[in-house]
Amino acid sequence: RFQIQRGKTDPTSYKSLGDCFKTIFQREGLLGFYKGIFPPILAETPKRAVKFFTFEQYKKLLGYASLPPGLAFAVAGLGSGLTEAVVVNPFEVVKVSLQANRSAFTEQPSSFVQARQIIKTDGLGLQGLNKGLTATLGRHGVFNMVYFGFYFNVKNILPVSKDPNLEFLRKFGIGLVSGTIASIINIPFDVAKSRIQGPQPVPGEIKYRTCFKTMATVYKEEG
Repeated sequence: RFQIQRGKTDPTSYKSLGDCFKTIFQREGLLGFYKGIFPPILAETPKRAVKFFTFEQYKKLLGYASLPPGLAFAVAGLGSGLTEAVVVNPFEVVKVSLQANRSAFTEQPSSFVQARQIIKTDGLGLQGLNKGLTATLGRHGVFNMVYFGFYFNVKNILPVSKDPNLEFLRKFGIGLVSGTIASIINIPFDVAKSRIQGPQPVPGEIKYRTCFKTMATVYKEEG
């Protein structure tokens, strides 16, 4: 919700993350925090299946290219992320449009009604159910590239422990650091995606149109 804001001139901007939580709870109730939950639930199973299946397939294909293992993992991660993004983007469009609705949870349309309305108004293309696809490609591609590249490279460097508890902590720690670094690097794409897929500042005018132009606008206006 915090990412959907439309700049400092937005009269309904949240002042901080804490203010965001407090305002949502006061205006929309506890269920306001769960707006747009159904599309991610629907997307989660195919998303995970696509991510790991395609990662293994890309990794096998790259085995014929004689790339260094570290680079092969990163490129396979990039490919799996780009493929994953194509699958999840329509769900993201519906999710963001539901989260941008600041009415009470019980007053907003269902996910299916919202999806039908988007298709009816703007179609299935890059202005409709696949709006913000480039930013979603960047978000998932960069995340998976950094995550898989870092995880498998570091996992192979750090020695395996015979103690099962220490081995669990080793893998957990590597996964935690990998996910943190990947999130820090890919968050500009995530913000751009939310701005493009969310409501525009002025009705009828498109301010956030393309991925990199949106990033430039956010940087210029908000730092």
